[in-house]
Amino acid sequence: MGGVTSLEEQLNCTMKLIFKKLLRHPTISINRNRMPATNSIHEETALLGSVPTDSMVDIELKNIQLQYPLSRTLSKDSSSLLMHEDKVETPLGSMLVAVQGDRSKPAIITYHDIGLNHTACFQSFFNFVDNRMLLQNFCVYHVNAPGQEEGAATLPEGFEYPTMDQLADMLINVLDFYGLKRFIGFGVGSGANIMARFSLTHSDKVDALILVNCVSTQAGWIEWGYQKLNARHLKTKGMTQSAMDYLMWHHFGKATEERNHDLVHVYKQYFEKNVNAFNLGLFIDSYVKRTDLAIVRELDLMKKKTARMIKCPVMMVTGNNSPHVDDTVTMNGRLDPTNSNWMKLQDCGHVLEEQPAKVSEALRLFLQGQGYVPSLSRVKLSQSRSQSIDEDYLANAVRQGVRITENPITEHAVC
Repeated sequence: MGGVTSLEEQLNCTMKLIFKKLLRHPTISINRNRMPATNSIHEETALLGSVPTDSMVDIELKNIQLQYPLSRTLSKDSSSLLMHEDKVETPLGSMLVAVQGDRSKPAIITYHDIGLNHTACFQSFFNFVDNRMLLQNFCVYHVNAPGQEEGAATLPEGFEYPTMDQLADMLINVLDFYGLKRFIGFGVGSGANIMARFSLTHSDKVDALILVNCVSTQAGWIEWGYQKLNARHLKTKGMTQSAMDYLMWHHFGKATEERNHDLVHVYKQYFEKNVNAFNLGLFIDSYVKRTDLAIVRELDLMKKKTARMIKCPVMMVTGNNSPHVDDTVTMNGRLDPTNSNWMKLQDCGHVLEEQPAKVSEALRLFLQGQGYVPSLSRVKLSQSRSQSIDEDYLANAVRQGVRITENPITEHAVC
């Protein structure tokens, strides 16, 4: 038995020597499935005979921490700290407006969809790396419908929520508050409908429109009945499962979980925990009572002057999985073909969330066509993207106290 014990000790010493050689020569690899030859064991044993085993010490690895990726949220993040928020008072109620960027730059005014606010609707899109250089050329004013901002107090009982036409007219108060003469409108869903209404009554103040999933007609009987039921539940029972299912369908369409399970989970959590259900019910009531835009496509140059048309350039965007594709096609057929574009993106329903790169590229080209950001080329955009990624990596490393070492394991770190 003593001989066996001695052989085991020699084998242990042999393995320690092999690890020591690996640390000195990283190109050497070990095949764990093949035992070393008998001659090699004798050679290593002979070599280890002159090496004192006391020099082999065990060490304990310390300061090793597991870091998990931060979970996605639709609430305010660090980028929101760079925004300035104002309460704009109007005769029909107050609206929260968040300003992002240099106010001396041309203005983009955004308007969110039902169930969302400016943070949930636009934060991730404008934080997308391709839009960072775009923000250097514009100042973005994010408008929230009354009572829809994050952490909004419940509107009082009997509050008469503004109609869609009134919500559009309230934008005049925003322009007066900031001293804006003209702007580019960027709306999603109900917000796109509000932007379109404003451009019809104040065409001299709108330079261009970017409309996502915009509907130009009044609600049909099925939509009217379903939305009225959901609005009643939201105002009396809170966020019910049927109301949440409707909101998910409204924003993403069908088969959402098959496309992006994590994104669906984030939105469901947001609707359940972060939305003021009573206020949302009032907003949905207003949206379901919308009137037809009553716009026409008039090709006669003489009749165009008096026809009810959207006169500014328009970019319509939708996703092939969106439930609003047919509505956008209908509206596109009522626009002037000389100054409008319609784009349908594949494999998405919520285009700002699921295809931000394609929307960003289309937005850049559309704005360049209107004479904005002429210096924003593909090459500069690519350089900005690489620089932004490097800066984000270094910033995160500094914030988390990460220390980068060339070779953290030395030849003394033998197990």
